[in-house]
Amino acid sequence: MFKKIIILLLVPIFVFGSDEKYVIDKTHFSIGFLVEHVGYAKTLGMFKEIDGSYTHDLVNNKINDIKIIINTNSVFTNHDKRDQHLKSPDFLDVEKYPEMIFVANNIDINKKETLINGSLTLLGVTKPLILTGRINKIGKYPFGGLIKPYVMGISARGVIKRSDHGMMYAIKDNLVGDNIELIIEFEARRQ
Repeated sequence: MFKKIIILLLVPIFVFGSDEKYVIDKTHFSIGFLVEHVGYAKTLGMFKEIDGSYTHDLVNNKINDIKIIINTNSVFTNHDKRDQHLKSPDFLDVEKYPEMIFVANNIDINKKETLINGSLTLLGVTKPLILTGRINKIGKYPFGGLIKPYVMGISARGVIKRSDHGMMYAIKDNLVGDNIELIIEFEARRQ
């Protein structure tokens, strides 16, 4: 009888403890993009400021509650004039839309690579966005003093069609590509 009571008392702890929250490490992330420029080459850019978190469901091995917030004003392409143009209403319109947000839920991570079905809100327009992602490594970090954090490393790739979000500048004349290739790399720390 006593063993049954202990088991019943421990079940809620196991259930509540099955989700681990992770927060993206702001010192170890890259959100990059490539976009065609007049057909000659692709321009490489990045966003320098993001926030994000998700939960890891240990029982079902799923990632849930993904929310990544990108500061659009942090766009960087290593060219000041181009960066200012990207911040203008022609592209990101950072004054009106200071954030773009990606959300997703119920991502099965039992495979080496998986499809991440989510949605992206850009310029106030929310559209589906499918990323291909993988978990590179989960474990104790080799750095950090006596108490080493538990870290998950993730890589993902995808394509945004910017016209889907109303970003039409220079598409008609084929001066700037419609498809934006995403390159996502980050480490997240368990809380």
